[in-house]
Amino acid sequence: MSSSSSSSSLSPASASEWMQFGRQVIRGRWFMVFASFLIMSAAGATYMFSIYSSDIKTSLGYSQQTLNTLSFFKDLGANVGVVSGLINEVTPPSFVLAIGAVMNLFGYVMIYLAITNRISKPSLWQMCLYICIGANSQSFANTGSLVTCVKNFPESRGVVLGLLKGFVGLSGAIITQLYLAFYGSHDTKSVVLLIAWLPAAISLAFLGTVRIIPPLRHPTELRAFYRFLYISLALAAYLMIIIVLEKQLSLSSLESGASAIVVISLLLLPLAVVVNQELLLWTSHRSVPISIKVDPPKPPTQTPNSTLARVFKAPARGEDYTILQALVSVDMLVLFFTTICGVGGTLTAIDNMGQIGASLGYPKKSISTFVSLISIWNYLGRVVSGFLSEAFLAKYRFPRPLMLTMVLLLSCAGHLLIAFGVNGSLYVASVLIGFCFGAQWPLLFAIISEIFGLKYYATLYNFGAAASPLGSYVLNVRVAGHLYDREAMRQAGGGASARAREDLNCVGVECFRLSFFIITAATLVGAAASMVLVWRTREFYKGDIYARFRGVAAVETGETEMSGGGGEEEKRKGEEMKSLEGVEK
Repeated sequence: MSSSSSSSSLSPASASEWMQFGRQVIRGRWFMVFASFLIMSAAGATYMFSIYSSDIKTSLGYSQQTLNTLSFFKDLGANVGVVSGLINEVTPPSFVLAIGAVMNLFGYVMIYLAITNRISKPSLWQMCLYICIGANSQSFANTGSLVTCVKNFPESRGVVLGLLKGFVGLSGAIITQLYLAFYGSHDTKSVVLLIAWLPAAISLAFLGTVRIIPPLRHPTELRAFYRFLYISLALAAYLMIIIVLEKQLSLSSLESGASAIVVISLLLLPLAVVVNQELLLWTSHRSVPISIKVDPPKPPTQTPNSTLARVFKAPARGEDYTILQALVSVDMLVLFFTTICGVGGTLTAIDNMGQIGASLGYPKKSISTFVSLISIWNYLGRVVSGFLSEAFLAKYRFPRPLMLTMVLLLSCAGHLLIAFGVNGSLYVASVLIGFCFGAQWPLLFAIISEIFGLKYYATLYNFGAAASPLGSYVLNVRVAGHLYDREAMRQAGGGASARAREDLNCVGVECFRLSFFIITAATLVGAAASMVLVWRTREFYKGDIYARFRGVAAVETGETEMSGGGGEEEKRKGEEMKSLEGVEK
């Protein structure tokens, strides 16, 4: 019997069966993944700061250093996710998503009201609070949906993380296309209103969908995730094509609307994979997916005063470090410093792209193009570095810290293009910086998990992310913002009053030249620090770093003996899973 006839003979036939199947789809794990894709596709509003930052500057009369201070609080809110993590420990994911939606709506609506003069001019601390609250909603969306997906698909966690983080990387370009369709390229203030209501609406729409579902072993799971990947690549390719067309041509409102419809269609296309997966489950009533049994870890036996002694006697790399052991280790300190230099530099470029483009004479439409290019290549950087580093590690024992060093060196090329300000080079710089910014994150988080183990990975993950706002403050506020204002004062003759200084704008390549020479030097220092980590971990990466996990590897065909079950029962389940896999083929 052919696969098509097998599927059709077991598909829902009556209206009641189709209703049951529809409920199965809506309540299933795969629709939950689709909902998470949409949530993540709207969760990257922090990457769009450069589109509306000039509106904040002119409407509120901020200096560049003041604007960069606001940008720092944006980065601080986006990268401090401890509160959302703690809430998620004691509440369902829907509650976390609801809090994030309210925070997103409040923070960005207040910013919109401020820059459109619908409320009296807020103090700087109020604006910093508004943008920090709005940006922090991103961590609630990440925790509510991404962490839930990982728990629902523990055997595909790497693929899940890569895909969801990839959609976050694409979100800037996605929202930009919607903004151009809804408001047009000249109404940049309205983009703040869009990123206020759209992410909140999507999160609220899927409150009942995103939830913990007991994980099940399934033979077609990985194949489905690869199909999601192909769809996301098609979306990224389309966004790249439309960005190039928008640069060359002046699209009408009707054409921009058609482009937005294509984007929305590609975002909805994963529903076909969802329905196919649920149909396979529906047509395999005789198949019983095997639940994953996770034994709780046994508490370690401790002697008096042993905790303090263990802090300074770390286990071997790859074993489970305690939080204190990891935080005081030389490896973590080197990695943290490397992240400050690397992520801090690329984030400074991303946050200042609007001002960089304006100072070099690029029109507003081109600045929107830069943001979209950064968003797309941010996505590609995450996907490429995750998949490529994994393949190189498995095949050649290529250490991930060395790949991180290569990414840092590549980002220096983007910084230098900005520093020299060659005509048209900002497009290439946007591609390089977007790619390198995205590529650093999977490498950073993978290195932390490999060196320090997974037992306290959630806390150490957030500690690694905390290097981003610190690097942004040093390189963005103290370096780029200060030097921009100094050059603007020099161009104005240096005699402006304090109020007039806030209204100054800098024109020319000199506005950011010295800043990005300094950022390039800092990134090279970060690359040198990364090489220190390469040397320290060289023996560790020469070995099989995943050997300890192979004893509990996932079983997709049911042929391997499962803990806690009888041999005949597991053999029967294995045969049923094989038949399910044959139905799909």
